[in-house]
Amino acid sequence: MKQQRKLPNLRFVLIVGTLLLLLITQLVGFSPNITTPIERLDLLTRDSMFRLRGPQKPSEDIVIVAIDDFSFKWTGFQWPWPRTYLAEIVDQINLGGARVIELDIYFFEPDPTPGGDEALARALGESQNAVSNMQIFKTGDSQWTLSLPIAPYLDVLDGIGIASIQRSEDAIVRELWVAEKYDNQRYFNWAFETARLFLGVEPPTNVSPNGLTFNGQNIPLSQGRMQINYLGPAGTYPTYSAANVADGIVLEENPDVFRDKIVLVGATTDTLQDVHPTSFSSTRTTPGVEIIANAIDTIINNRYLREAAPWSSLLFILLAALIATLITLSKRPGRTIALMAISTLAYAAGVYIVFIRNGLYLPFTGPELMLVLGVILPTLEQAVSQELEKRRVRSMFSRFISPEMVNKLISTQDINSLNKRTNLTILFSDIRGFTTLSEKLPPEEVVALLNPYLEAMTKIIYKYGGTVDKYEGDAILAFYGEPDPYPDHAARAVHTAVEMRTALETLRTQWVQEGRVSEGFEMGVGINSGDVFVGLLGSAQRINYTVIGDNVNLAARIQDLTKKYKWPILISEVTYQQVREDFVCELVDSVVVKGKTNAVNLYTVRGKKKTPKDKLIQPWKIK
Repeated sequence: MKQQRKLPNLRFVLIVGTLLLLLITQLVGFSPNITTPIERLDLLTRDSMFRLRGPQKPSEDIVIVAIDDFSFKWTGFQWPWPRTYLAEIVDQINLGGARVIELDIYFFEPDPTPGGDEALARALGESQNAVSNMQIFKTGDSQWTLSLPIAPYLDVLDGIGIASIQRSEDAIVRELWVAEKYDNQRYFNWAFETARLFLGVEPPTNVSPNGLTFNGQNIPLSQGRMQINYLGPAGTYPTYSAANVADGIVLEENPDVFRDKIVLVGATTDTLQDVHPTSFSSTRTTPGVEIIANAIDTIINNRYLREAAPWSSLLFILLAALIATLITLSKRPGRTIALMAISTLAYAAGVYIVFIRNGLYLPFTGPELMLVLGVILPTLEQAVSQELEKRRVRSMFSRFISPEMVNKLISTQDINSLNKRTNLTILFSDIRGFTTLSEKLPPEEVVALLNPYLEAMTKIIYKYGGTVDKYEGDAILAFYGEPDPYPDHAARAVHTAVEMRTALETLRTQWVQEGRVSEGFEMGVGINSGDVFVGLLGSAQRINYTVIGDNVNLAARIQDLTKKYKWPILISEVTYQQVREDFVCELVDSVVVKGKTNAVNLYTVRGKKKTPKDKLIQPWKIK
């Protein structure tokens, strides 16, 4: 016999499938031209860590002179401002003793005002160090073009650098280009130029996409870009209005406000559109000049941010898959979810702590997804499988015992609690003349009659909350009041007996139409109420949920007496007292049954109260 191939464990398949999907996504993300959803989520996570960390104290060596709305209103100037006025601002900064002045203004074209360029060049020439910006860009014919400050400024500037703001795909500024090449010459970002002049060191060397050397340190880069360690949202650095600087008000209030510092002059007004979303806020924009201030602060104070090696994301995902597998070994869903929550929170806390202490970005989204999906998917599969198994068991056992009993068996924690002595009602039913009828029919015809009969009667028993104890050939033993207790268990049993009579009439009509022999097919029902033992009885090989006791025997004796009195339904005195308000009952006799010393009152049941007389149950017509 060919051995059936064992199917793989679905839980293992789900974990491995999730692992492979995440690993493939990470591998695709290694391409510099592709940004995966996991990478986008990682970027948002990094932004969240900035906000969670909160604003930090900025360097005291950096201040900003703002070309702001107040200055526009005060001066009445339109942009671009006259360079003679810019010269006044620079003169005031020089007077304050600034170590480096950085102008975030393009000087690619001559000033239309006569003498403007000369005045500003003179002021910059008197500075200790002056820095401005340049551009390398691609024109419409795909040619690269270099734009430098005009001659008067090139002669006096101590440094020039690229100043373009680089946004990510989601429009957030998180990093800056460190250097660009034009005509085999490398030009560095003006943040590095400013830092170089402030620190008095050489320009960066050993430039590669992954890092460079500056001021004796290796600076980490990501594809040629430096991560900006933002210290806060807009307004973090001391900022002074350009109009107040030009009028001498700032120096008058604090003569040392610029002394030995880096002074950045740039636009902060929204009108000039040099404002950008940053990691600290995607809605409250930050001026470009303050973004450069954060970049310079990152450089001069060695607050560099690093990204973990790309292969580390694969390793962390693999470790997360292992942890998820171990967590899913727990058989208790509550514990499984708790362990998953603890693991994800612990990893998130670890990532945050490493970011705060070491400025290192660890992979976050991939491992966290592996932990969550690696636990949730198998747990859901397990829950669905268990539910399907419960339904299968319920469907299978419902063929033998009541649905209520099946639910009780599935849900109970202590199976011994099902064994008890209690008060309930027992129903015995038996087919009259069945032995004679079965002798006249072949076995298959007997089965064709008996199976529909038992099925119809069982449905009625279940309808009223009864439990089928057993089938003994054509006889049925059922009881009411357990496993679900009903205070009206006696009424339920009598309702069942009355409806069984109606169902029998329907079956007989159907058999006649089918041409089956059903003459003499009758049913007797005996019902008694009282204390019995109910529970699980049997052996290790076979067990049955059953009732035993003297009151069970009495119900069987009453059923036997239906033959004597030729009445379909007989009930005991105890049952009668509980149902007499709902059913038409008549005392038929007082008899001493086998096993009893005292007489038992027997009552016939003719039907429910208010039932028309022609619809009431009649005595048997069979002999």
